[in-house]
Amino acid sequence: MNAPVIQIAGLSHSYGSRIALSDFSIDVQNGEIFAFLGPNGSGKTTLFRILSTLIPPQSGQVRILNLDLPRDTIAARPQIAVVFQSPSLDKQLTAEENLRHHGHLYGLRGRELSNRIDESLSRFNLADRRKELVSTFSGGLRRRVELAKGLLTRPQILIMDEPSTGLDPVARLELWAALSAARQQQNLTILLTTHLMDEADKCDRLAILDKGKLISLGTPTELKQQIGGDIITLTTPDPGRLAGALREKFQIEPQLIDGAIRFERQKAHEFVPQLIESLPGLITTLAISKPTLEDVFIRMTGRRLTGD
Repeated sequence: MNAPVIQIAGLSHSYGSRIALSDFSIDVQNGEIFAFLGPNGSGKTTLFRILSTLIPPQSGQVRILNLDLPRDTIAARPQIAVVFQSPSLDKQLTAEENLRHHGHLYGLRGRELSNRIDESLSRFNLADRRKELVSTFSGGLRRRVELAKGLLTRPQILIMDEPSTGLDPVARLELWAALSAARQQQNLTILLTTHLMDEADKCDRLAILDKGKLISLGTPTELKQQIGGDIITLTTPDPGRLAGALREKFQIEPQLIDGAIRFERQKAHEFVPQLIESLPGLITTLAISKPTLEDVFIRMTGRRLTGD
């Protein structure tokens, strides 16, 4: 079996007394789309900065393509493309000019550079917009130019920080179609940070982070299978009384999330009539849902991922 393209073992990082990452360990395989999912303050940004070689790891081991960071940073950088949350394009240049200047930074010139620009713009459906100023582009188009620029140098790894931030639903779909095509055409490994459930759901695997620690790791399906059945959510004028009744009558240990009572139950639709009959007057509304990645986070932390 080939070695993982990224290996992180026992990575810890602090800013003064604040711990950003604590004993974090994961491997990423070649060709994966891998997400780091977590709320603000979970350690995602620090992890992004370390993997993109912006800051060195303080302790633990980080290897990219069998190169050690920070010792082999210079050798690793040409193999990595980085797309930041904030656009790094020159808005006063055209799409083509942005790519050309980026190529010059990597020593590309002449016919080779022109061919790569044509290829990269075509891959992201930008060929007909190549002569237009980036300042006239929508957020979705700018993100595609960022990707075209990043992949111009044919890196093996693409690292993105919150790639869908500021994009409308159509632009997000176009972005993911472009990423999937690039992975197939270029044998690309893609890493991204996100706090969006639907974005993480599109990935092959993901690591869920909270307060600098890895709390769960697996495919989206594997993670959701950790939930013991359907999710039942109840609203009530008296959460404490309802929670006590659930414990007493059904031996259920509910969670109180944003004022609502939440618990897991196999065959929830069969349980609901018994629930309503046993607790008259206590339930205002009732909802049943299939497990989501946020439910995994709630189960592990007792709070919503999006509420942090």
